[in-house]
Parts: sequence; structure tokens; C-alpha cells
Amino acid sequence: MNAANTPATSTAQFQPLADAFPDEVVTHSLVTDITLPGGAGTLALITLDNGQDHRRPTTLGPNTLVELGRTLEGLADRAAAGEIVAVGVTGKPHYLVAGADLSATKRLSDPEQGRQMARLGHHVYGLLTELGVPSFVFINGVALGGGLEIALNADYRTVSSAAGALALPEVYLGLVPGWGGIYLLPRLIGPANAEQVIFENALANNRTLTGPQAFDLGIADALFDGADFLERSLAWAADVLTGTVTVTRENAVDDGTVDHAAWDAATARARAVVAARTSNATPGPQRALELFDAGRHRSRAEAFAAEDEALAELITTPEFQTTVYGFLELVQKRAKRPAGAPDVTLARPVTKVGVVGAGLMASQLALLFARRLTVPVVMTDVDRARVEAGVARVHAEVAKLRDKGRITADAANRITALVTGTVDKGQFADADFVIEAVFEELSVKKQVFAEVEAVVREDCILATNTSSLSVTAMAEDLAQPERVVGFHFFNPVAVLPLLEIARAPRTDDAALATAFAVAKGLKKNAVLVKDSAAFVVNRVLGRMFGEITAVFDEGTDAVTADTALAPMGLPMTPFALLALVGLPVGAHVQESLHAAFGDRFHVSANQQRLIDAGRTSLFEKDADGNDVVTDETLALLERGDNPSTAEQVLTRTQDALADEIRRMLDEGVVAGPEDVDLCLILGAGWPLHLGGITPYLDRVGASERVTGRRFHEV
Repeated sequence: MNAANTPATSTAQFQPLADAFPDEVVTHSLVTDITLPGGAGTLALITLDNGQDHRRPTTLGPNTLVELGRTLEGLADRAAAGEIVAVGVTGKPHYLVAGADLSATKRLSDPEQGRQMARLGHHVYGLLTELGVPSFVFINGVALGGGLEIALNADYRTVSSAAGALALPEVYLGLVPGWGGIYLLPRLIGPANAEQVIFENALANNRTLTGPQAFDLGIADALFDGADFLERSLAWAADVLTGTVTVTRENAVDDGTVDHAAWDAATARARAVVAARTSNATPGPQRALELFDAGRHRSRAEAFAAEDEALAELITTPEFQTTVYGFLELVQKRAKRPAGAPDVTLARPVTKVGVVGAGLMASQLALLFARRLTVPVVMTDVDRARVEAGVARVHAEVAKLRDKGRITADAANRITALVTGTVDKGQFADADFVIEAVFEELSVKKQVFAEVEAVVREDCILATNTSSLSVTAMAEDLAQPERVVGFHFFNPVAVLPLLEIARAPRTDDAALATAFAVAKGLKKNAVLVKDSAAFVVNRVLGRMFGEITAVFDEGTDAVTADTALAPMGLPMTPFALLALVGLPVGAHVQESLHAAFGDRFHVSANQQRLIDAGRTSLFEKDADGNDVVTDETLALLERGDNPSTAEQVLTRTQDALADEIRRMLDEGVVAGPEDVDLCLILGAGWPLHLGGITPYLDRVGASERVTGRRFHEV
């Protein structure tokens, strides 16, 4: 084994690294001796606690790890002396550990520091493995990244049914699970399950597991209720120690039982996921793929040494630094404190919600409101058949969640009972919040609001899910326009975390505060935007679509136009995204933007020709699965003879985006460029490794080329 990874090496060697971070909020290792039931002996329980309130999660910085290492060294001595029979690790309420301290990690200035940080983690976790007595980790709450890897390095694990946010998010952050996770997890739960956790979940906006889901995958050996979780975990540990309980792991593999075909399939799946979601434009996921695939052939020491080198390289890359900005400064900080939001004390309680519409979007909204707010939700539409179809759609989705184990049967019954339908808007009379999700036509929405205002209380908030229309115009004929807000979700509603909350000139603070409170209750990240055509995300994407369709109409080859933006690492190519949202929807939004802002938003006559011909996409698949534009499709279109190269398309699009975002900031659509970055990350899947769209445009020079200044000071 590499000496730097050997538990016998003293933790003291890492003290200089810890000393370089004097301002770290240390997560302390507090030890309590527990007399186990049944005469099993004494277990030394380490509780990881930073001494802060529940809003400050525990994290792992160099000082934290050094203290944990020294604590484990002392416990190894006690184990050798026969004073203890086991060591357990748990966390303060609601947390095991929320991962590495990113604010400290981003300050690692050279590869050697990164290598030392990697080795420190391996060294400390190796102490947990080599105590000389069994080790247990009791996962009582959030366990992310290095927090979950503590558990993976232990001999046994329990998890609370109340625990949430268990994950290995490193690939999402441009790193690798570098303290053993990428080697240990596939050997514990099988390569297919591990691939889901390490790659698919991480690259799906950092999806996490609940305690029951982690148990079902085999990450934990036992699952206990939250109320008496620690007591039952200790009793279970006693049974393991006395031999009363024997732990078996159905999907575990070792060097002698590796199914290489299954591992090949898992690696292929991971590679496809990485390509689809990052366009292979960032180094972290690529290194993770290498480590994941090679782990089956390596010893533990070899795998951990490879993780050390990967972390040493990745921690100091520009991609990781920009990722930390995107994740830490935007997603973790700015998203939690929306710029310009009114005082939360002005928010009104919401005990009943009305949804106007019963189509696909309205059904998604009804389910979200009922599930997250646990209040009655009434859907309405123009006829009974549509209403019944919408309610049935919601109930069917609830049943799917139940059948997948995402919610309990009791929770499913409660949610189902909360969602009802009617053709009578009078049922909104006691609603506190009514949102419309009807056809994107201003006259239709104005009529809906007039009908709703006639029946609701004076303090009921009226919200619109419009993606491109004027909230001001919708409210202008109402008796109380001050209670109207834009409340724009992104599809799929259950997945994308962004809410654009639009304030019209007459919207009052109480309505706005209530909207932000509702967004928080829905577990969405809200950004305040000025009422302006298409707000932020659709305006930026509309400008991008306009450039891509324009160069195609001018004569650029379709594949060149569609793939020219690959260096941006977008989750979908422009034409693929346009096909997903629907050509008619895309055309409608583009026409609205053109009407609002003029010719810089190109409206493609060729797109309309495809719609008129009943086409759903410009491309079709050929016999080899490649995207092609058929001769039949080309015959429908009228195109010029002025093609652009891929480089020209990329530069043109970068410049157009820089121009549009500067205009948005000058117009006061949002408080600052950080809000544009946040909206694109959360609402459009903008790659986190680019650190937001405005830092990216600064780095490639588009900001200064177009506007003469950067969005961010160097």
C-alpha cells in the first residue's frame, strides 16, 4: 500500500495542511462511551458536530479531518487495550456530514495541496477501516460526498428512514468520489446500482437518495425510524457483535465474483450519460469514468492512489474553480437568499390553492402544490371531461410515486384526497392562491383572471405561469392588479428547481412575499425578475435559438449549426431542445420575443413550414442512428447560400448572448449577472462547470467584444 494511504502513517504529517486553513469551521469529533445491550461490550460513539445551529451543515475541511484522524488513532489504542469492542460514527441532528468544505477546497492552490487533501481523506478513512474492532456508521441525516464515503469505509451501516440527501455529487461538481466512493460503492451494491448513484443521479441536477432508497440499494445494512434511530442502531450493532444478526449483501462483489459483462454494461451506461449531459466538455466526469471502469481490476491501495492523483489534478483545474462558483456562490448561497425579495413577514398564509386548467402543465402544478404544501388543490377547466382527465392524471402520478417507493401508501392517499376538480370557479371562493396554466394567449388569460377575480377574496393571490406574455397586460383591467404575480415554472415541473417570479409595476410586496413563501414551500429556488417579455431563461434561449435557426436558414449545414455550440457543454443541442419543447411552442415564444424586441430575435419561416407539414423535428434518424435532414424535408424549406463554419456559429452565438444579457441588465430585468447565471443553471441545465453563462462569456471574450466591458471584474 502507498505509504501516504497507510493508516499506520501518523495523522500529524497532515497538520501543515490544516494550519493553512485557520478560519475553517471545524466539525469536531465528540466521543461518548456507550454500554451496548445484551452484554455486547462498550462502543465508542463519535458524534460529528460543528457546534452551529441546524442551518449550518457539518463539513469536512483539513482541520476537521485531522481531528477525526487523531480521534480514531486514540480509539485504535483503546481497542488494542481491550477497552472498547467497536467504534460508531453519527452526526448532529439532521446531518451525518454534508461533504467536503468547498470554501476551503477551492483555495487549494496547487496540485500537491490537492494531493495532500486527497491523501488526508484516505488516511483518516483508512483508520476507520483498520481500528482492530468493527466500525459502524449510523447515517442519521444528510450524507453527501465525503460524508457518505465515511459510511462506505466502515464495516457496517444503518440509515434513518427520515434521512434525506444521500449522494455522491462529485461528478456534478467536476471532481470524482475521491475518498473511496468510486471504488467501494460498486463493490458494495454492484456496478449497475453504483453507476446510477455516481453518474446518473449526480448529473441529473444532483439528485439525492432518501434513507429508504439508500437501504433498498444496499448502501445501508439496516433501516430504522427516525424517532429512535440511534437507540435502535446501537441495539442492532450489539446484535451484530454478538452474532445474533448476520449481515448479508445481495449485490456485493469482490475480486473473485466480478461480473465483467455487467460492469461493462454499467460503464457503457455511465459513458452515455456523461456524453448526453456534459457533451464530454469537462474533465471531471471523464476521470470518474476511467476510475469506475478500472476499479474492478485494482486493489484497494491501487484504486485509492489513483483517486489521489485524479483529485490532485482536478481540484486545481479552471473547470473545478468555476464549478465551485456556480454551486457554492449561486446554487447554495444566492438561490437561498433571492435578491430583491420582500420581507418574509409580509407573506400571507396559503391553505387552499386553485389551478385554472387541467392539461399536462396544470396537472403537474396541482400535484406539486398538493404534495409539497399538503393543502387542498382544486382544478378547473371549461368542461367536465377535461377536469376529470386532469384529476385522473394527477391521481395516476401519485400512484406511480407510491409504487416506486417514493412516497408511502398513507401519503399517497392523503395527496389523492387533496386534489379535486370542478367546472365551477366559485369553488375558488376560499382559496388563498390561484394559478392559471391555460393556453398561452393574452386574451384567454385576461378572461380567466377576470372570472377568477369575481369569485375570490380580496387578499387571494393571482398567479400566472406564462412563459412569455406580459403580466402587466394580464392585470391591467382587474380591480386589484396589485395582487397579480408571474409564477413561471419549468418543465418538467417536478424536476427543474427554478421559479421565475415576475413583479409587474403594480404588484405589491404582500403578493410578492407570498409568492416567494409558496416557492419555498414547493422546494423551488425563486429568482425575482422584472415583468419583461420571456423573463430570463426563455429570452436567453430565444436569442440562442434565433441565431441557430438563422444560420441554418442562411445555408449552414444542419449538423454544423446544431453541433457548433458543443464547447458550451449544453445538455441538449438547440434543435434537439426545440423538438423537445415542440416546434409550435418554440415558434410562439420566438414570435412573442420578435414582437417585443425586434429583428435581433429571428423568426424562422422554415420552422413554420415544418409545423405546417406536421413535422415534429428538423432531423430524422437514418439506418445507423445518425441525425439527418432528409431530401423530403429539405424540399419543404427555402434556404440561402451563405453558410457559416462551426467556429463562426459559436462566436456569433456567444456575441449574441453577451449582447442580450447586457441589455437585460441595463433594463433591470434582474438584480445582477449572478441572477442570470442562476436562472440558466437551474432552469435550462446550463453546465455547472462553466460557472454560469456570464463568467463564460467573459472568459471567451464575448462580453468585451460586444459591450466593451466584462460582466464580472477580474
